[in-house]
Amino acid sequence: MLRGSKVGLRARYEDDIPILRTELYDDVVNSSRAEGGPWRPITPGSKDPRLVVDDKEHGRVPFSVVELDGGTLVGTATFWGIDTHNRSAHIGLGLLPSARGKGYGTDVVAVLCHGFVVRSLHRLQIETLSDNVAMLRAAERNGFLREGVLRSSAWVMGEFLDEVLLGLLVQDWKPAL
Repeated sequence: MLRGSKVGLRARYEDDIPILRTELYDDVVNSSRAEGGPWRPITPGSKDPRLVVDDKEHGRVPFSVVELDGGTLVGTATFWGIDTHNRSAHIGLGLLPSARGKGYGTDVVAVLCHGFVVRSLHRLQIETLSDNVAMLRAAERNGFLREGVLRSSAWVMGEFLDEVLLGLLVQDWKPAL
């Protein structure tokens, strides 16, 4: 398990899937804001590709996020778009509604930054909606810089929204001690 000050990132357990599906992906607004495509219902018992881990895929590494104090599941975190040639990856996270506003997002981003060491990465990147203040704050607290705005690039619930592109290079990363 990768550990931060408040949360740990561990492998996805089968028992995590119903909780994540119900609390994150069955929420139409939350799912529409977090995904790159339109929301759609997933049949109970089906192998939802957003939640079921395919250990053979090397371009995506999903984690379950748990509280260090007690081990309660609080969300998901992901490395995606991993590019081994350019040594870069995108990161993302989703917290259960009950876990928001507790500083977990900032800690999850800090833990994901250990990808610089664990996966020998040179660059991490985040794309988020411009009104996602919590993610912007979590990224910037961990040293990510705003590199640009993708104007009207995300179709979300009937309107186009801007996305902010943030990046962090290994030489600018300051790991928490």
